[in-house]
Order: sequence, then structure tokens, then C-alpha cells
Amino acid sequence: MLQLRPNCEYCDKDLSPDATDARICSYECTFCAPCVESVLHNVCPNCGGGFVPRPIRPVTERRPGVCLGKQPASTQRVHLKWDRADLADFVGSVRDIAPEQR
Repeated sequence: MLQLRPNCEYCDKDLSPDATDARICSYECTFCAPCVESVLHNVCPNCGGGFVPRPIRPVTERRPGVCLGKQPASTQRVHLKWDRADLADFVGSVRDIAPEQR
């Protein structure tokens, strides 16, 4: 099950469980759409993969035990572990490679 992390790892913007601008990679690294588009250029700084919109967990329990209230989002904030100065070099070396070929 996705953790639904509460913030952008780059700018620390709050990303609520229903945020439509949350983006994740296949490892659930979480960033906001503006950072993915303008800073990261669709390159995850942690794994080098691309991003997709993060799904929104249903608030309403339509199946027993399956809803945000029964399976809440994470409250643990995650922050970028890489130096921002090195980030531009990494992103630049990967950004022109299609995500499916990285």
C-alpha cells in the first residue's frame, strides 16, 4: 500500500492525501508537480526514474476497511538526501533519456 507521504521532498510543500499535484516515482519518492516539472525535469533525484501522478486514496469506505480513515496517510516527512548543488548535474545527465530507458 502506498505511504502517501505528506510533503514534497524538495521544497517541503504540504501534500495532503487528496493533493492532485503530488507526483511519485516507483519507489514512492514524493514531490510536488512544480518541482518535478521545473527543477527535476521528470528525473527522480533518488533513483533516476520518472514520475506519475500519485493516486488519491478514497475517503469513503466503499469496501470494508478500505479508505483513508482505516488506512491513513503517512505523517512522517521525508526530505531530499542529496546536495542540491549536485542535483542539477545528476538531473542534467539523465533528463534527456526517456523514463522507460533509464
